[in-house]
Amino acid sequence: MTRNARLPLWSGYAAIALGTAVLLSVGCANVPRYYSLRAEPGTTLSMLTAHQENYVGKMVVLGGTILEEEESEEYLWLRINNRPLDQDYLPHRPADLDGPEAGHYWLIVERGQLPAQYRKWARMTVVGRVTDAQRFGTEPVLAIVYVRGWGMSGEHDGIWKHVDPNYMPTVPRSIGSN
Repeated sequence: MTRNARLPLWSGYAAIALGTAVLLSVGCANVPRYYSLRAEPGTTLSMLTAHQENYVGKMVVLGGTILEEEESEEYLWLRINNRPLDQDYLPHRPADLDGPEAGHYWLIVERGQLPAQYRKWARMTVVGRVTDAQRFGTEPVLAIVYVRGWGMSGEHDGIWKHVDPNYMPTVPRSIGSN
């Protein structure tokens, strides 16, 4: 066998290895490419709070930790303490704990949809569609489209995504204007 005959075989293995590496890196991303490409790039909580009207109906990616939850007949409401995201969509404590990025926002999802371990998530990355509702004056409300949660141990980690990424719940005015 000549040297030139081996080259295509080696390059085929290299292509398979490279393709596998790319698929694994995309599959293990903190926010799947499908959502990151559709979300408003670089959106922060302070931008959202200051100009929520510009984001209504759009997808954004934020990080956070769960502070409290409320349930209504139809929905689960989660109040989130914002955690700014790094370039890999990992949430971190804000540099200034009293600054605009240390605020709060709300997540809304149909009751019974999130996995049971969501209560054990120490932090999470959320893709949500911005609603026109606010709670407690200026806290925006996002309808969850995709969420990745990290627990204190790996056994509590979880991922959830809505079947219809275009879903937007109807938020009752009496709830949305609290």
